[in-house]
Amino acid sequence: MPPCAAGLRVAIVSDAAPERNGVGAYYRDLADHLRAAGARVDLVAPRCRAGTWYGGLTLPLPGDPTQKIVLPSPWLVSRRIDRLRPNVVIVPTPGPFGMLGMHLAERSGAALVVGFHTHFEALTTLFQNWGIGARIANGYLGACHRLLFGKSDLVLANSQEMMAIARSIGARRVSLMATPIPQRFLDFQPVPARRDLARVLFAGRLAPEKNLEAIVAAARRLPDIEFLIVGDGPMRTWVEEQCRGLPNLSHSGWVRRSRIMALIDEMDALILPSTVESFGTIALEAMARARPVLVSSACGILSWDVLSRGIFRIHEGEHLADALARLRDLDPAIRERKAHLGREGARDINHRNLQHWLAVLSGDYTDSVDVGR
Repeated sequence: MPPCAAGLRVAIVSDAAPERNGVGAYYRDLADHLRAAGARVDLVAPRCRAGTWYGGLTLPLPGDPTQKIVLPSPWLVSRRIDRLRPNVVIVPTPGPFGMLGMHLAERSGAALVVGFHTHFEALTTLFQNWGIGARIANGYLGACHRLLFGKSDLVLANSQEMMAIARSIGARRVSLMATPIPQRFLDFQPVPARRDLARVLFAGRLAPEKNLEAIVAAARRLPDIEFLIVGDGPMRTWVEEQCRGLPNLSHSGWVRRSRIMALIDEMDALILPSTVESFGTIALEAMARARPVLVSSACGILSWDVLSRGIFRIHEGEHLADALARLRDLDPAIRERKAHLGREGARDINHRNLQHWLAVLSGDYTDSVDVGR
């Protein structure tokens, strides 16, 4: 049985807008699960609606016109934290909201739990056109992570590799966390998959680390398969240009998260060929809907034993097109069995992850809680 959530007051202070990326989605889902378990939760983060950002003064994010840096009002955030009187403050990002959350946790005497989801310092090396801006961003992010980790009571990372990186940056106490799934993904019976693999989905940020070039090349080599790219990001213009030249490649732009489940159900498989991917939340969501999932070896989701058995892999050195052709040519019954293993694993890890978070938020920082590895 999970620890009792009664009396838990949790503030989540994040720079990630709930609808805009995987980290934002993670903490919106976690907040929903914690509230359902009886905890009081306040998610303090910027919001983006119809392209307009709210929550503070907005500044452009270098290299990505679709994202913003939001400077929060310290007075307004402080008032929300004071009203909640949290036992624990969770900080998942090293931006202005996250650093303010760290300060307010220290001021209020609340425990500080840091979520380490993305090694931003590694991502900045992919943006060669930033020039000196990449070095400045790298230095800032490294300094913020060192400060956050130094003041934290616990750092939670979503893979063994990320745990090792956190320790190398200076985290003293590190534990593994899994990823929550919106409950409706598990409660509603999946739409039965078709026997033919004719439609595949990529959903995520349109950014260099996602290896979008491999998707375009696969669409060119496999004209009998329809490829749908969903998302927004700095490579959006390039993706749209590629779609104009390939009749089996389309791009729908950014979609609301409430639409993602129905979108997954319409497709025959999900692909994630990323070169850098600390976890891969969209892959877990597709597994929850009993869809075949094909990911690269760079995706952290493969480090989870309970999940990896339900995932198809792009082999080291294998092109996405060859991996997809291999998946397409499999006996449909094999694809279906693997997909149902994935759904079972997603259900299992979602349950264990809630238990783990409740234990952590209740003050149990040991590594004894089994979250599904």
